[in-house]
Amino acid sequence: MSDWEFAQTDTAEQLGRVHFFSMKKLQGSEEIDFTITITEFGAPKSPALKFFAQADKETNQRAVAYTPSGWGKTMLEALSACIREINRFPYQIPKSEPTNA
Repeated sequence: MSDWEFAQTDTAEQLGRVHFFSMKKLQGSEEIDFTITITEFGAPKSPALKFFAQADKETNQRAVAYTPSGWGKTMLEALSACIREINRFPYQIPKSEPTNA
């Protein structure tokens, strides 16, 4: 247990440490930048939900918009799940957004 986890006195507050990662989704000749935010919970409700990863952009915007995410017991598990979900659906670039978003 890390020292920061002892700062939480009420587990309902769901104290978490935040980590950031970036990746480029390769889609045809385009590279789309994604930032993945991972929250590491100090006292998760379930040990399987220690890490939650979420992308900063939606995919599949023209059908049913979807925000890629993933849960895991480890940071690697949550990050890998989120990356799989980023690659699951196409990113449809909005008309007003430059292609190197």
